[in-house]
Amino acid sequence: MSAYPLHKEATPAELRRDHWQMLGFLVMNAAMGILAGIGVSAALIWLDVGGLGERIAHAANPFLPVLLITAPLALTFGAAATASAVMMMPYKKKFGR
Repeated sequence: MSAYPLHKEATPAELRRDHWQMLGFLVMNAAMGILAGIGVSAALIWLDVGGLGERIAHAANPFLPVLLITAPLALTFGAAATASAVMMMPYKKKFGR
């Protein structure tokens, strides 16, 4: 039996629980996207794509170029994962709207 029957309106408690579940779903997808972005930037540096790793190794302050490569990739991947999660949310299936 479904926790959300389609023949009645959901109670405020059910809606609150559902919203927290959706928020958790979005946060989990955003975190996975951010981790994927960090992984891609680590791979770019480690594989020395375009001499990137060598340039970072010889930089006076290697933290700054790593941050400037990693932050935009992590944010972009996180945003893309969150956007796809929003499109996958089963709100219509649960409440028939």
